Amino acid sequence: MTKLIGYARVSTRQQSTDRQEADLLAAGVRRDDLYTDHGVSGARSSRPQFDRAIEAIETGDTLVITTLDRLGRSTQNMLAFADELRARGAGLRVLNLGGGDVDTSTPMGSMLFTVMAALAQMEHQIKRERIVDSISKRRIAGKNLGGRRQRITDSQIRNALHLVQSGQPTAQVARDLGMSRATFYRRSRTLTD
Repeated sequence: MTKLIGYARVSTRQQSTDRQEADLLAAGVRRDDLYTDHGVSGARSSRPQFDRAIEAIETGDTLVITTLDRLGRSTQNMLAFADELRARGAGLRVLNLGGGDVDTSTPMGSMLFTVMAALAQMEHQIKRERIVDSISKRRIAGKNLGGRRQRITDSQIRNALHLVQSGQPTAQVARDLGMSRATFYRRSRTLTD
């Protein structure tokens, strides 16, 4: 008996798969045949629930996903995966690809899947290029890129201690250093020990 195996994935734990799950269930996937990964990047080769979904597929079954990027990032990997499913006698159905359903078990669906996989990879690469370019331009302009704060040196703590000893309020000195008063006291104690 053939069945539909559904797979949903989100890259971070804060995201929700509710929309994907609703679409998969509406497409005819039974709740028992729905596999979901939370906080797993599509770039990773090992995705626990995806691996379980693939193990559950038998000849004649169809893997159903909502969008192409749920499979992965690389066109080569997506095409190899589609070929692997085809070799096992299973199909792949993408619900929201090019405005409609695409089933790789048909010649037209297979061709459309190939084209859309290439476009998805290109989009991902363009986005990466924009990010790298933006970071580069911000560095050249000397702008803050975020990330960790610079480490406050022991010398800076000693100078701040001199300010406190000369009458400056400890809370203000700590705030000027960018740390809490408790952290300032803790760092000060390690200098004198």
